[in-house]
This record gives sequence, structure tokens and C-alpha cells, in this order.
Amino acid sequence: MTTVYQAYWSKFYSKRPGLGNQSYATQKEALDYDGFGWADFWSHALTPLGYEVMEIIANIEPLQKAWALENSVIFTEENWLLEIVLAQVKQFQPSVLFPDDFYTFTADWLVALKQSCPSIKLTIGWCGAPYQDTKIFRAHDLVLSCIPEFVEKFRNAGHWSEHINHAFEPRLLKRLPQIEDPEINISFVGQIVRSNQYHLQRKLILEQLVEQFPVQVYSPTFDMSWKAELRHQLKTSAQRLLTVFRHGGIPESWLRKVPKIGKLVGSTEQVSLNLSQQLRAAIRPAVFGLQMYQTLQNSKITFNSHIDVSPHSASNMRLFEATGSGTCLLTDWKKNIQTVFEPDYEVVTYKSLEECIEKVRWLLENPEKRKAIARAGQNRTLEYHTFIQRAIQLDELIKEGIQKK
Repeated sequence: MTTVYQAYWSKFYSKRPGLGNQSYATQKEALDYDGFGWADFWSHALTPLGYEVMEIIANIEPLQKAWALENSVIFTEENWLLEIVLAQVKQFQPSVLFPDDFYTFTADWLVALKQSCPSIKLTIGWCGAPYQDTKIFRAHDLVLSCIPEFVEKFRNAGHWSEHINHAFEPRLLKRLPQIEDPEINISFVGQIVRSNQYHLQRKLILEQLVEQFPVQVYSPTFDMSWKAELRHQLKTSAQRLLTVFRHGGIPESWLRKVPKIGKLVGSTEQVSLNLSQQLRAAIRPAVFGLQMYQTLQNSKITFNSHIDVSPHSASNMRLFEATGSGTCLLTDWKKNIQTVFEPDYEVVTYKSLEECIEKVRWLLENPEKRKAIARAGQNRTLEYHTFIQRAIQLDELIKEGIQKK
């Protein structure tokens, strides 16, 4: 069970008039082919291991309502998202539940879901972004994270937690045009959230890079007017207030019923403010799915800077999306980088702003060496960092978890 950015799926459907009126299977197939997020990557990797998998993208309204219509499920407009998901889980009767959005699928809701669906033997959670309190995972049997620092915190809080890296889906390469001579010198694809625990360091480095190099930044920040930014800031403040309510023992089921406040429960939107004029000028509309992979493949270099809550570990999706696509990845050095890629052979690392600038210049001046690094990085990812490898790891954890029951 997952959710995706509304900015993504709204744009996806706007480019495909009439898709929202098609069957659930037709819509799901189109979304899977586009390859946003995890798409159908887990089901494709787990099915050969003997699993039957149903992937639920809970917040895509036309998709979910198509399923409800086809299965004669009645829902309310106020709570269609969770009501349809509940019906899907009850119909599928899974033994393993894997919700990766701890804001939408709250602990209280998961407890109620498991009571109404006794087939569930194991609940697995995922956390790769800032959270307020480990108690939000109290309904999970296992908490997975790509960030080793999080795993340690979860274990210290009494949770069973394991580390699992992100991965790349090789099938995507067959859907992309082959580009011999990339047109983009340096790209960055992702969020720039100027908020504690998010992307403060990323913002600072990008602001310096755009002053010296032709960097193209593809980010949701492009669509943020000052009014939207202010609205996001207010929502972030409201989220902090909601955390106080939660710690005070007020059930989220009650908070959802309160006008205005109820709409904020589960919101994960953050704020992106105060970017330099040069950085704003470099920002282009966000790219998602295949368009994102095409942008990476069309880049000579793509820049990476980890989220601030992962201070010591290389952990984000961009590591594998970029190398898998075949671009040369320039990423911030982390203590564990050698367990993932060989620095300056498969990816290029930097420890400071000065080193980052120096290596960008070197890569642009040495195209053959840059291409060799890109090829080596892609080979490493295709051999060791695909969903096939991750599915084997997940399978072992599932078997261990069910055996513990």
C-alpha cells in the first residue's frame, strides 16, 4: 500500500485524456509502465519467489474509484481513500501487509484494519524520511529503512527494524531511448525542502553550483508561488500542532473529524523557501517516472546530496536511479559509500563544496573518464542493486517475521 505525489499523478492523467474513465487494470498498467516510485517493481521481483502481490496506490482517485465501481464497493466522498483501501485488503486477504506511508496509514487505522482482516500475519513498515515519533510504528511488526541511522533509533525504541537499500528496475532501460551524447551538462532531479532535517545542505551546495556551472534543476519547487509556499508553511506549522495533540493522547480518528484540522492529518507536504535568485532561475518543472529517467540518462553528470537526516550513510533512491540510468553520479561522500559503490570509479564523491566544484569541473573536462565512471556505476547497479536482489532480502525477512508469530 502506497501513495504518490499528487503533482505526479495529476500531471500523468492530464497528459492522457480519458484514461481516468478506463478500467482499473488499464489505468494500473499505464502507471506501472511509467515507473514512478516503486510502480510494479516489487510484484515483478517477488512473484518468481512464490508470492501473489496486490499493489495499492491509495491516493490516485480515478484509479481507486474505478476499482470500487468494478467491485461494487460503496464509499463516502469524505473518506474514500481509506474506505476503498480497506475493501481492497479485505478482498485480497493478504498474509503480509506492507504500507509505506505512515502518515496516511496511521497506527490506529492499521490496528483496526488487522482486526477486520485476520489473514494478516505480518505488517511491514517503511521509513526513509523524517518522522515525529517512533510510536507511529507501534502497529508494525517490522520497520524497514534505507537509512541505517533510523534502524538504530528504531531498535533502541524497541522495534524490530532492518536496513534495506533502494534499488533500480532494469526493465526501465528498454523503455528509454538510447542517448549517446547527453545534452544536459549537470542536472539535479528532486526536492529542495528548506526545513530542518530535510535539504538545507543540498540547497547551499546547489546555490553555489549554479553560480559556476550550467546546472539544470528539475524540482516541484518550480510550481510554487509565494502563496503556495506560505500555505505549505502554515501546513507544516499545523503538523507540529497535531503532533502535540497526538502526544496528548487525542486519537487521530477524532482529529480527522474536526473541520480544517482533519484535512491536515496525514499531510506530508513541506516548505521550500528563500532560494537564491540564481537557483530559482535554474529550476525547471519537476519530472517524474520515465521522464525523470530520460532526464537522468540525458545528463552528463547528475548531482546528489542526501537528506539531512542521513548524515553518515549513502541511502537515497537517486543513487540507484541515476547509476541505473547510465549517467555519471556525483554524490556526497558517506561512511558506507564503499559498501554500495566504489568511490571515484563507479560514482564520484565529494566531502566539501570546494571538492564538489573541483570534481564537476574535472568531469566536464574529461568526458572519456566521465563516461567510464558512468558505465562502471551502471554495471554495479545492474549486478547488485536491482529489485531482484532486494526481493530476496525481503523474502528472508518475511519468512523470519512469520516464523516469530
